[in-house]
Amino acid sequence: MAGTALFVFISAHTLLSLFLLYASLATATATDSLTINQTLTFNQTLISSNQNFELGFFTPANSNDNRWYLGIWFKKIPIRTYVWIANRDHPLHSSSSPALKIDNNGHLTLVNQTHHVIWSSSSSSSSSSSSSTMMNTSNRAHTPVFALLLDNGNLVVKSQTSTDDDVDDGSNGYVWQSFDYPSENLISGMKFGWNLKTGLNRNLRSWKSSDDPSNGDFVYEMDRRGFPELVFRKGSVNLYRTGPWTGIQFSGTPELKNNPVFEPIFVHTDEEVYYSFRSTGSVVSILRLDPTGSLNRITWNDRSLQWVVMLSVMKDQCNKYGLCGVHGVCNIDDTVPCKCLKGFVPTSPQNWSRVDWSDGCRRRTSLNCSNGVGDDGFQKLSFVKVPDTTFAWVNMSMSLNECQMKCLKNCSCTAFANADVRGSGSGCVLWFGDLIDLREFTAGGGQDLYVRMAASELGEGITNQEEDSTRELELPLFDFVTVANATNNFSSDKVIGEGGFGPVYKGILPNGQEIAVKRLSENSGQGLREFKNEVILISKLQHRNLVKVLGCCIQREEMMLVYEYMPNKSLDNFIFDKERSQLLSWEKRFDIIIGIAQGLVYLHRDSRLRIIHRDLKAGNILLDREMNPKISDFGLARTFGGDETEANTRRVVGT
Repeated sequence: MAGTALFVFISAHTLLSLFLLYASLATATATDSLTINQTLTFNQTLISSNQNFELGFFTPANSNDNRWYLGIWFKKIPIRTYVWIANRDHPLHSSSSPALKIDNNGHLTLVNQTHHVIWSSSSSSSSSSSSSTMMNTSNRAHTPVFALLLDNGNLVVKSQTSTDDDVDDGSNGYVWQSFDYPSENLISGMKFGWNLKTGLNRNLRSWKSSDDPSNGDFVYEMDRRGFPELVFRKGSVNLYRTGPWTGIQFSGTPELKNNPVFEPIFVHTDEEVYYSFRSTGSVVSILRLDPTGSLNRITWNDRSLQWVVMLSVMKDQCNKYGLCGVHGVCNIDDTVPCKCLKGFVPTSPQNWSRVDWSDGCRRRTSLNCSNGVGDDGFQKLSFVKVPDTTFAWVNMSMSLNECQMKCLKNCSCTAFANADVRGSGSGCVLWFGDLIDLREFTAGGGQDLYVRMAASELGEGITNQEEDSTRELELPLFDFVTVANATNNFSSDKVIGEGGFGPVYKGILPNGQEIAVKRLSENSGQGLREFKNEVILISKLQHRNLVKVLGCCIQREEMMLVYEYMPNKSLDNFIFDKERSQLLSWEKRFDIIIGIAQGLVYLHRDSRLRIIHRDLKAGNILLDREMNPKISDFGLARTFGGDETEANTRRVVGT
């Protein structure tokens, strides 16, 4: 019995010792760094300081074999999502007892049980570096270094002589960093593009399959030729491109502008050209390239515990590279998405009738440029994703007029545009030869493009017609993008009224000013004549009891008027509503009557023109914040001669 008791006592003591030993080992491995005297083994991990990321060994989900990899993943997200993999093309086996260590030369090294090197940071940093202060090999051997897993998911090798400022800087002082070698996911803070000094190309490459992280067929990278843009490829075949950076967004990605989840960043200098993004708030957002060829912006949903697709690159067929062929333009809102540019006709009409647009379009009239400039001109296209810029020419210091002259003087130049659309525009991009992969946006986006045309073809484009129409309108002109952004792309929840002209939207301009936008609908009983009539008349009228028009928009076959916003809407909302009518005292009603009368006196007698409204009703009397009345809707108004006091009409109009 005594011996049995002693055995139990020893076993309990042993178990306690083993528990304490395990706890100390767990504590020891729950660190964010690895020094030259330490080794990270098969069952150990590094965890960043705030536990956002974890580095360790893993085997892919649904994998039936014994392939193991070293990688970094999100620590707090239950669905394992990798942001970097060291040995994606050289898997280990569990029996090989892998270990991560720093060798005597200061390189991160992954070895198996026979100390055979499976992967080393030296192989990926031998020709490039993330830092201008990178140590050479001889210095590295004498300067202690350590590996550190940062809380942004970046694994860095850093000299122990570097300061904390070097680490916070995100690049300086690093001997090597995993951010320079992304796998299939781009996360906040990563640079996606080129270090032009070293030749380092940071790109995304898909997994081979869902359970095989080796390099797959799909690549997303920065094409730095011509005017840089992001290109999605399968092998050497282009599937999609973003268009060049316009100073605000990529030409073909209007959805990047003013989104609430992330802030896009684009840098183009003599030393580097890259895209990056910065997540806003606490939302986790990444750009993912799947093995199936899907390229999506996804965000993590804490409620449903899943990744949710926010934006999809291949969301519609107009994003397919070159769908409409050369000189063709794609608009997903049209019944048939492909059409030829103005002045061009299908190269193979029989193929277009079979919905095959790959042959593209050809000029209807040849350019006249045999003796230099010739008499060619340019047609302006608005809201387009500009053509492929691989072989474009760029000068960031030229004005748009200088750009046009530069193009005219070169017979091979077929189009030009501003390189930066901010403000009044700046910089010059020239295209030569065929134009391919153009896209037209209906609800804003893209930029202006000027396509070279024979003189006889000019004047046919919508843009030129619009410019001719607006010359007689004495009002400031709003561009379509500004109005669309102000009204959240004419969202239904912005509709504040509906009349014979069409819907009226509330909007907010970038300077914070509230506006009302009257947009002519396709089913409107009124048309261009009534629209022009209202613009021309109201531009000549100024009175405190007439609604103030701020400008108009005639672009993309749209006709819109932009007014000052009347927060109390129209008079009929009060006098025909039992509850609201109680808000109108007799004194206030009398003031409204007097205001309307004063407005009519101005129209009939005191304005530069004698005007009869012909559609005066409570719905056309708007009320400002102080309930002052303002007469609106002059689409059916008619002018008198200066000495006329009456007129006849054969047209029944109004209510």
